[in-house]
Amino acid sequence: MTTTDDTPARPALSSLRRARDRFFSGRPPGDGVPEDLAQAWRRARFFGVPRDLAAPPRVRPPVDSPLLAAARAVLDRTAPMLSDAMGLVLVDSRCRALWSGGGRYAGTPAPDGMAGLDLSEKAVGHNSAALALRTGRRAEVHGPEHFLDLWQEVSAVSVPLYEPTAGRPAGTVTVVAPLGEGRAAHPGAALAEATAHAIETELLGRARPPERVLLDAYLRRRAEGAAVVALDGSSRLISPEAARLLSHETLARLERHATALLRDAGTGPAAGPATGPEEHAPEEIPVPDGEIPVPEDEFAVPDGAGLTVRMTRLVHRGEVIGAVATVCTAARRARSAERRGHDRLPGLVGTSRPWRLTVSRATELARAVEPLLLTGEPGVGKTALARALLGLRGTAVPRVVDAAEQVPGEVPRWCQALAELPESEGHGGAPPLLLRHAERLGQSDVAALLALLAERPAVPLVATHTPGAPTGPCLGRLLDILTARSVTLPPLRERVEDIPALLAGLPRRPSPGRPPLTWSLDARRALEQHTWPGNVAELAHVVREVADRRRATGPVRREELPYGLRVPPATRRLSGIERAERAAILEALRRHGDNKARAAESLGIGRATLYRKLRTYGMDQA
Repeated sequence: MTTTDDTPARPALSSLRRARDRFFSGRPPGDGVPEDLAQAWRRARFFGVPRDLAAPPRVRPPVDSPLLAAARAVLDRTAPMLSDAMGLVLVDSRCRALWSGGGRYAGTPAPDGMAGLDLSEKAVGHNSAALALRTGRRAEVHGPEHFLDLWQEVSAVSVPLYEPTAGRPAGTVTVVAPLGEGRAAHPGAALAEATAHAIETELLGRARPPERVLLDAYLRRRAEGAAVVALDGSSRLISPEAARLLSHETLARLERHATALLRDAGTGPAAGPATGPEEHAPEEIPVPDGEIPVPEDEFAVPDGAGLTVRMTRLVHRGEVIGAVATVCTAARRARSAERRGHDRLPGLVGTSRPWRLTVSRATELARAVEPLLLTGEPGVGKTALARALLGLRGTAVPRVVDAAEQVPGEVPRWCQALAELPESEGHGGAPPLLLRHAERLGQSDVAALLALLAERPAVPLVATHTPGAPTGPCLGRLLDILTARSVTLPPLRERVEDIPALLAGLPRRPSPGRPPLTWSLDARRALEQHTWPGNVAELAHVVREVADRRRATGPVRREELPYGLRVPPATRRLSGIERAERAAILEALRRHGDNKARAAESLGIGRATLYRKLRTYGMDQA
């Protein structure tokens, strides 16, 4: 996925329409048309695409698409956030539409009818999905830029999706909306990028554990802007920066050293001893206990003056699985030392890539005093992030309003006070508003906010929103406005590597006379296997429950966790009825404090039947 938008400024839509008419009449489109767009039109004509095509052709979709399997849950969560005018489409690497949802939008088939359509250039000509797959960057195509007459009143933005080990896009997320004359950017661009990021996180979570660890280490260093090489003895990931700085000979020597690390640890193939400067002892990275530390050992590289390499082992579950080599220049080392310690918001816990990217995106948006919308499942930490962002702005203490508590008049009073400020004073004298649970806003609150935003589009407002509840037209309009500057927080199941840090930060004050909680490796693994429907809030509840109930000393063991957390995931794929029955049994055991007799009675079954079902679902060892 990429957030870079280096598309050159587009000509006015009216001039593009005239150029398109000239092109189809056999004349040159004119100097005002970008050359890449003119070439796309010419390719479509070469492919024989009819401009008056009534609908894109249908193709046979893949029977079992890993991309769709990873993306479905994300797309199902995102679709309710779309307005009636927008649609969402998932496209694979062959430009086949795998999934579609959202509202009905002008000039296209209904979203539920788009799955299975061929959106390749050879089938339908120039479009955003094909362009994003070809360039590997976010692409927007508006109205007359499309080749087909069918899409002349449609605006689309596509964000490419990268699999964890792929060097080219595996598909795209596309948001489609009606064309707006004179629009500078697509209104669904932020939503498309957030959705693509969430899908990539799901793909990452489905990678095999050693591959995921290696990739996480590589991506962390890439996110810091470093030139980095990740090696596991049989393959390597090389950033473009490292490829420019290092010769083939140096890369081969690094690979030999990584193989030697695996051989010495007894986890990899045998290889000859490493030679040259790589014989320095590398630092180890404990995974997944936290952020990659900065290695202290480094050595010079003969490829260029001032270059050094830091070699770091990757240790996963006690085994060396590979190494990360970071190439540093003297200038980058100085900049890294200057920046270190200043890239996190106070009060927030988490070092996983999904969380860091989310915080980075939110911090970037929060630097401007404009509305900001934080969305996500219940309990993901929206309010905590909102408070940290408002503290970053250094403004007055915010006025906090929780729409779920239905306090009448709070929002309208704040809107009126802000509207009465002279334009010359800006917003410096007005406290920002932290609005929680925007999905629960009353009609008068929504009307006041819409009126204020119409008069002053830039207001100091940070709102949190939990998708899922049905929204009326007025609230939907407000959310559409705020979506242009929105950030979606990842659920806890997408950043389980943050659980150790969260466990250390949640019980801020242990009970009097009791030492702080520590956690055994087995207990932590049980926590990481849980799906966490209640996210960080549920984790905090579990920590409080364990702290209140335990009488033992030492690290918390798996046996001390609530029953539903002690149970490992199902060992086979369950049917819908089996999943529902398993969940009901877990809930009954939780309600009755793991007392199986009472749980069986509440379920209306005998104890023998309960024990049999526990064995059937692999829950009898908990």
